[in-house]
Amino acid sequence: MIKSISIIFPIFNESNRLKYCFEDIKKFNHSSNIKEIQYIFVDDGSKDNSYYIINEFIRKNKRKYNKITYKIVRLITNGGKGIALKNGVKIATKDWILTVDTDISVSLLEINKWIKNKYLKKNNEIFFASRNLKKSIVKFEYHRKLVGLIFIIICRLFLKINLSDTQCGFKLYKKNIAKKIFVRLKEKKFAHDIEVVLLAKKLNNEIIELPIKWVHKNDSKINLIKDSINMFFALIKIKKNLVDNR
Repeated sequence: MIKSISIIFPIFNESNRLKYCFEDIKKFNHSSNIKEIQYIFVDDGSKDNSYYIINEFIRKNKRKYNKITYKIVRLITNGGKGIALKNGVKIATKDWILTVDTDISVSLLEINKWIKNKYLKKNNEIFFASRNLKKSIVKFEYHRKLVGLIFIIICRLFLKINLSDTQCGFKLYKKNIAKKIFVRLKEKKFAHDIEVVLLAKKLNNEIIELPIKWVHKNDSKINLIKDSINMFFALIKIKKNLVDNR
């Protein structure tokens, strides 16, 4: 079903974790039957050596496989994950677009499992990984699990979103759908996932949730208290925009 794919990594000060990303890319390159793979790294104003580390990786690996290409986009200032992904989607050229977190909480190899298990139904164009499905294998910290469940309840009550997990960074889109959604995206940071869901709904695109293996990684840039408060206010803003745009 997937003949070509663009894989987008949003990067912000990831120099300590990029090695895990690179290891996973190499495994995926070796195991995948997808004919064309495009990797897009969007450096969202990093202050560390992330940009140079990625460039060195690309230099060493760009000629190993003819079917694989690499791109890096460097944003001068840190705009947020939503901005990084928006820039990545804009230049993606393959039939499908996958967004994935650089810490590889979800391995790229999960795409192989989705294909093998025939989860990617022909008529569907958006697939979200969900940590809350029965078939998912999840290693998490319990306080994060609790915060996540509370957030899901708020989304259901406040925005009528019935998905079990909106915040997992592993999301697969048909290219034309992703471009229609992300060109309209206004939310810059972590709440962008919610706006993506609402934009998909507005464009009459169904989101299918699929099981994955998810492993918590240390050095997360999410501050549970601060970012939870910011997410709540972002939801209020998104809700207001929905009302204003009716």
